[in-house]
Amino acid sequence: MRFLMLNWRDPKNPLAGGAERVTLAYLAGLARRGHEVFWFAYDFPGAAREETVEGVRIVRGGGVGSAVLQARRWYRAQPRFDLVVDQHHGIPWYAPWWCGTNNVAYIHEVLGPIWHAFYSWPVAKFGRWQERWTHWLYRRVPFWTASDCTKEILESHGVRSVQIIRYGVYTVPLPELDAKELTLPLRLIVVSRLAPNKRIDHSLRVLHCLVQRGVDTHLTIVGTGEEEPRLRQLAAELQLGARVTFTGGLSEADKDARLRAAHFLVHNSIREGWGLNVIEANAMGTPGLVYPVAGLVESTLHDRTGIVAPAETPEAMATAVQELLGRPETYARYRVAAWERAKTLHWNYIIPQACDWLEARARGGRPA
Repeated sequence: MRFLMLNWRDPKNPLAGGAERVTLAYLAGLARRGHEVFWFAYDFPGAAREETVEGVRIVRGGGVGSAVLQARRWYRAQPRFDLVVDQHHGIPWYAPWWCGTNNVAYIHEVLGPIWHAFYSWPVAKFGRWQERWTHWLYRRVPFWTASDCTKEILESHGVRSVQIIRYGVYTVPLPELDAKELTLPLRLIVVSRLAPNKRIDHSLRVLHCLVQRGVDTHLTIVGTGEEEPRLRQLAAELQLGARVTFTGGLSEADKDARLRAAHFLVHNSIREGWGLNVIEANAMGTPGLVYPVAGLVESTLHDRTGIVAPAETPEAMATAVQELLGRPETYARYRVAAWERAKTLHWNYIIPQACDWLEARARGGRPA
């Protein structure tokens, strides 16, 4: 069968992130099953018009405002596809109205408040309005997402069919947990694209709160992005000095080593589709410390695989982790539960489920 993914970015795009890593995992799984798999994405400086990544044929053309037209033009010259996946990132590709074949919509999260992290009024307000209107327009198209929170929001916007397929990770869980006592200095880590919606500044303020309360703490920030200069400036203003380390991008092995050494993976995002990095940390025996927002309340199970702060404030998060100090048995329980759960979320378990569902949709929803 022939599959086509429509997505703004592809894995080689300099702005690619978790969404592209997940998308590639699914598509590569289809390719390994012997299907022809294509991915149409925006062009970017220095990019080849076409290339193959893990068996997936990447085709690029256009950008904001023009990529849909270029995708349609390219599509018309291709043999028939069995399934077209229209991936939404606030703005869709409107594929159901021009692809002429089986179609599903794929969404990581409903942006909602994330619009305000990138745009000011009235653009942010219009973005939220058109996103909700788009979901209503797509209400008869089957959707696919990873979290129950996103499913509930889509259904509240009128979408009639939403399939849940959890994200997986390539991170192989430790063969056995090593000893890691919850002793000072408290070691926190952020692994993220440094973008406004991730609220890494809140992570710095969590560190500042803990230090001000006399808790010896260090924060490691792994990742790159447009927010890095502002974050470095904030760290200086808060006089955090050597208590915060910016590593930039790391190899998978180095990232895993940092995660393994940390006490908690901190996540302060406005909203997530799931939170891949939480599960990667769990695989290394490191629980999550997250905000109570869509996606993160599912990737971290409160008081089981980590801590969900009672409020979206650095003070609330600092208090939540501070209250755990002196309770080594609870921390040890979190570590074991997080590690065990990560074993069930490896791609080896998730990809077959996803491929089975996509193949069924390519057959028009009919079972094999």
